[in-house]
Amino acid sequence: MSRTTIETTEASFLLQLSQTAIHFEPVTKITNVFYDEVTRQVFTVRSGGATGVNVKGPRMKNPINFRVEDKGAVLSIKFSPDQQILAIQRTSKSVEFQNFSNQVPDGVEYSQPCRGSSTVIVGFVWVSNTDFILITNQGIEHYQVVPEKRCLRAVKNHSIQSNWFVYCPLSGLLLVSSGPLGTSLQPYLFKNHQLLRLTKFEVDIPNPPQPARLCLVERDVTPTMLYNQMVVLVLKHPIKPNSTVGRETPASGNSEIVVYTLCKDAPPRKTHVLQLETSGKLAVSILDNLIIVHHQASKTSSIFDINLTGESDGRVMTLHPFLASVTIRPYFLNIPASAAMLNHEPSQMSCELYSPNWVFFQSNIIIDALLGCLWSLELVLTPLIDMVDNPCELFDFLLQRTESKSTVMALLSRLMCYSHSVGADVPVLGRVFDKLNEAYRNHLDIEIQSQIAMPAGAFQLSTGSSSRRPNVVIDQTDVYSRILSPMTESKPMDETHDRFIVAVVNEYIRSLVQYHIPVQHFIYEVLIEAFARLGQFYQLHQLFQYHAVADSKPLACLLLSLESVYPAAYQLAVDMLKRISNANEEIVEILLSKNKVLSALRFARDTIPVESISARKFLEAAQNSQDPSVFYGVYQYFQQRNRRVRGSLAFLKGEHCEVYIRHFKLLFGDGDCSTSLTDSLSMG
Repeated sequence: MSRTTIETTEASFLLQLSQTAIHFEPVTKITNVFYDEVTRQVFTVRSGGATGVNVKGPRMKNPINFRVEDKGAVLSIKFSPDQQILAIQRTSKSVEFQNFSNQVPDGVEYSQPCRGSSTVIVGFVWVSNTDFILITNQGIEHYQVVPEKRCLRAVKNHSIQSNWFVYCPLSGLLLVSSGPLGTSLQPYLFKNHQLLRLTKFEVDIPNPPQPARLCLVERDVTPTMLYNQMVVLVLKHPIKPNSTVGRETPASGNSEIVVYTLCKDAPPRKTHVLQLETSGKLAVSILDNLIIVHHQASKTSSIFDINLTGESDGRVMTLHPFLASVTIRPYFLNIPASAAMLNHEPSQMSCELYSPNWVFFQSNIIIDALLGCLWSLELVLTPLIDMVDNPCELFDFLLQRTESKSTVMALLSRLMCYSHSVGADVPVLGRVFDKLNEAYRNHLDIEIQSQIAMPAGAFQLSTGSSSRRPNVVIDQTDVYSRILSPMTESKPMDETHDRFIVAVVNEYIRSLVQYHIPVQHFIYEVLIEAFARLGQFYQLHQLFQYHAVADSKPLACLLLSLESVYPAAYQLAVDMLKRISNANEEIVEILLSKNKVLSALRFARDTIPVESISARKFLEAAQNSQDPSVFYGVYQYFQQRNRRVRGSLAFLKGEHCEVYIRHFKLLFGDGDCSTSLTDSLSMG
């Protein structure tokens, strides 16, 4: 069974067609349509006289229109990736080329025939701006196009009896089918202007037809990239009875997709089997590292993620759909107002989804050649919050997706609210925090590695141990601002609510510590404030007594604010500040604010350079204390400091101590006080 089957509602569409379709002239008797997966361009070729060509694509700002000489029906047409060279195939023996400048052809064609009189072209592909691969039934011909000389230079030829080929522009992987069944797949990797032959592998067919015939076809094989690994997806249809061999059809009549992973220095290996739970006309899209399988008959799609866990026999992981029976959001085509009024039709027309006319191209392109539309398939994550019951499984899924941070935060917020309303399921929240912090830790490790001199690595095959930058990072600021802070501001704040906050924050801190992530002070602040509201000062004191909380100035200030309800918090704050090497000024300010002028001066004398101590600050505090002996002691200390540092008792004009000099004379004149400076500063 699949993990989740969706009951479609207006808000539950996870898949949608791009809002703006690429419109082109539909297929007719005189118009053919071609699509190039490398440049993601659709070509409409109108015959009759000179051949008119129109080129459009989702990456193009403006379409390209041009004409070429009519030398016969066009079998295939593709631009080089930089749009500077056009390749046209009109026969099974050769390909013609034409240079372009500013989207205008120069009008001069040059040709490249395939090798051998019995050789037939199967197809061709541009693998770079000038590297051109010609696939024939006899081999792979690699050419370097030299547009200035209007010729091609042969680079290398690979001999292979080929049936068909597929190419993945994301990785540069060319896959060629050979053998009578078509099940021998020879991969080639284009890298650094070279076409490298990789290890051939066989696709297992349990019940091959007799006599042998082609049973693995191009549309059932998809080379692609998943999680930075090159993989090949092979769609296998239900096995039919073999009357010659006499074997019976297996009980399961469902199709499956076998995933082969290309490994470094080893043959491709079978790593996953995706159980489709359906059969019939199927197509595959790749979207955000997800495998989307479309079923034309039921007009539904299934979503697979090979990074999720399934059933493993130690070598192969069997997966069911993470989401089954997903449908694409209804799509409406806009009809020009003039045409709608003339035909008395509505201004919009509903588009038939999963139409028999749809053709799926990699990685997420859908073309309806009869309708004249090209769309990109898009993923919508927000509805998932209401679709999947298992929160841990859903977080696993979302954390692998790009642009999913807002959905992750919304799901976390909802989970908090739900847990509080039904009674906190703290272990579930803890597992969720572990998933978030595992990605957070991975992000921090990669950031550290990026600051170390590392060689700039080119694309590599999977080694099984490569680290991948997480798509979503939920850090402590996110959790505080989006989750914890709103919880502390919600009304009413009762004992149950505060106990829930304590449980949640403790679990979050536990997870951070488990992944060796330093806890920020504002996370502790939420916990301390909740303890204070609950009157749990013993627990609060233990946090600091056993140094479970990292020292910081903001936390010390928070402790000072709690002195009125918990007097011991004052000493905890001072002790914390003493442990912080750069907090001397803060401690002085705290002592002065408590009217402990002599203690403040004693601390400043021991920790701050004597010439940096502000005489005015201490004299002002001493005057405000209204204790003459304190004022005398402070005044005399700074006079003696002036003598030692400057050779004179006088204060500098810039110290602005005139008012305190007058106050001293008013109190003592030129007399003496019985309490000496040394005695004042040494008093406990």
